[in-house]
Amino acid sequence: MRILDRHIALNIIRIFIATILLFSFLYILIDAAAHLDDFISNKVPGITILNYYASFFPVIFVQTSPIACLLAVLFTYSALNNNNEILALRASGLDYWKITRPAIIFGLVVTSMVFMVNERLAPHAALLAQEIKKDKIETKAAVRGEKPKPIKYLFFYGLDNKLFFIDEYDPSAKTMTGITIVGQDALQRMTDKITAFRAAWTGENWKFFNCQVAHYNPIDQSLMDDVQFFKDKTFDIHESPEDLLKQRLNVTSMNIMQLKAYIKRFKASGAVAALNSLKVDLHQKIAYPFACIVIIFVGMPFALVTGRRKGLTFASIGIALAIGFLFYVVNAVGLALGKGGALPPIMAAWFAPALFGAAGFYLIRKLF
Repeated sequence: MRILDRHIALNIIRIFIATILLFSFLYILIDAAAHLDDFISNKVPGITILNYYASFFPVIFVQTSPIACLLAVLFTYSALNNNNEILALRASGLDYWKITRPAIIFGLVVTSMVFMVNERLAPHAALLAQEIKKDKIETKAAVRGEKPKPIKYLFFYGLDNKLFFIDEYDPSAKTMTGITIVGQDALQRMTDKITAFRAAWTGENWKFFNCQVAHYNPIDQSLMDDVQFFKDKTFDIHESPEDLLKQRLNVTSMNIMQLKAYIKRFKASGAVAALNSLKVDLHQKIAYPFACIVIIFVGMPFALVTGRRKGLTFASIGIALAIGFLFYVVNAVGLALGKGGALPPIMAAWFAPALFGAAGFYLIRKLF
């Protein structure tokens, strides 16, 4: 590596690490302030609080790495630009790609790191944080009478070889909407399927409204032996409202292979909305790490423009925050469109990275 490349890379790495630590500190500070009363009233031990926030670090790293990458790169190159070093480099015959090579390599390295952390560390960390929060915070909150929020897209493997797909579950009212329950035999062949608009807990069992019950031929799954329609009906389902909360799936606690196996297992259920949401989450796990490199392509041209350099170092903060905010908004819109069925899952997950990548290459060609 050339001396120049090493000098630029070290500056980028230092700023990147400092930014990640700053984001982690701010997140912990805000979250601790929000849960301070819970920690005090529940007398949560200090070691438990420490473990709780330590478990958040992999998730914080994954979520904030794109904006941290952009800030580190913009700060470094804006400082070089302010000192006329970019002008000197271009005068010496170096083109855009040679000047930005350290940043591009750094972006690719961080992309790989985010992918690895998201696969190996983040799922376990998310599960640990969920368990600590459930045992130490949510249980006490329920005792104080605080109403839990409705849960969307609840799906799990229940008792008696039944697959549950629920569009929304309200823990406080103990009601479900958009329900699909698939029964299977010992060979995981579909035997029956219950679909219902709504269900309510009576205190002993679940009562379903506007439901359809279909029985399937175990040999030929495309053949239905019998179909029945009911305005309301009570079914012998052993899962109580408390069981639904215990068995809910947390996508963040699964890696790509686990989520892919989960989707494959439930593929024949016919629960289109739930499966579509899972597929979007699966493709998002693959696409999101590339945000680290694509927003570098978008932000880099602003730091290398040599016409106006006054205050560019501080202006780079605003540029980075604006680009990062816009990326997260566009990404959230793409995922929402995918989960709503307006876009195919793979297109929804790659919508923001592809759009920002194209915008970055357009700016580079236009300005350089």
